[in-house]
Amino acid sequence: MNEVLITADRVIVGPADEVTADGAVFIESGKIAAVGAAAALDEAVDARVPRLRCPGATVLPGMIDCHVHLAFDAGPDPITAVAEADPGKLSASIADRAEQMLAAGVTTVRDLGDRDALTVALRASIDSGARVGPRIVAATAPLTSLGGHCGFLGGEVSTDDDIRAQIARNAAAGADLIKVMASGGALTPSGPRMWEAQFTPGQLRLIVEEAERHGLGVAAHAHGSETIAHCVAAGVRTIEHCSWRTAEGIVHDPAVIRRMVENDVAVCRCVSGDWRLFLDQMGPERAKAMVEVILEMREAGVRFIAGTDAGVPGARFDDYVGMLEFFASLGFAHTEILDMATVNAAHALGLSDTGALTPGMRADLIVVDGNPLTELGTLREIRHIFTAGRSVTG
Repeated sequence: MNEVLITADRVIVGPADEVTADGAVFIESGKIAAVGAAAALDEAVDARVPRLRCPGATVLPGMIDCHVHLAFDAGPDPITAVAEADPGKLSASIADRAEQMLAAGVTTVRDLGDRDALTVALRASIDSGARVGPRIVAATAPLTSLGGHCGFLGGEVSTDDDIRAQIARNAAAGADLIKVMASGGALTPSGPRMWEAQFTPGQLRLIVEEAERHGLGVAAHAHGSETIAHCVAAGVRTIEHCSWRTAEGIVHDPAVIRRMVENDVAVCRCVSGDWRLFLDQMGPERAKAMVEVILEMREAGVRFIAGTDAGVPGARFDDYVGMLEFFASLGFAHTEILDMATVNAAHALGLSDTGALTPGMRADLIVVDGNPLTELGTLREIRHIFTAGRSVTG
């Protein structure tokens, strides 16, 4: 379907407080050609253009998941599942998981760590039309210390020369950005603890400088409070997790938070749909401290972006909305939450052609039953999905 005029009860143009009631979106050649009142566009657009009428529905930008691992299987032992997988079978699994995300209304994913640049190959297949899937922004192998977090993905480095060489390899493989495991992580218990640094401040600055030399930004996995400060000072574009951990507990630094806002460093909290279980496992005291830090960052003006960490244990590929509901439980307005998943995410990822429904943008959009501005659960009631103007629903 090269051209189509979609009409619905409302069009969320983006940001989410920009809404056209009884609106329409005209798609032409894979892009948004026009947005406006349904009656006016119905009259202006050639009568031979197909009409997709969606009473009771909302049209909105396709959602963006800023933190996924398509190579992981969301099972209890993703390390073995990746490290020992046959490349052909793993490629097929990655493609299936990408389709699951698209079916959930996610039209763009940022993959922050895979094996053998398999997501780059899938990206090419999707872009060519050979496969159906979301737009992929790929980091390939994340930089990590020797024996460090997710070292099994092939990005272990030690010296400055190692760092330069790995970034060059990732760039040559087709990476869209560089991912650095700045601190330890729970997925790799044999490595540094979650609050412990894996790189010095000087190495982090080198990683950012080398990435910029290749025209790439940096996303930093950072749990430790000190590491978060070093990443912000180094100039990374996004902080993943940002959980402010120390050996004693959760300790944040308001001065670092202010610098995040000043430097436009976005935060991806990486919350999966099983967040209630996660909070229970944390215990009431630590969960309360975590929530308080999130709310303080929000009050300070930190740009939050939506990410599920899909692929790690318990983080399913088909439950994007569950993550959004976590923020609703903290009192975030639905407009804020939808912006996290669309315009804010696109800005943080450096994607100027998606995240909103304005003329000239990629036609990445979904049509859902009901109104997500009043009930987020309607985002699960998907009628139609378009990616780059291509309908991927029946």
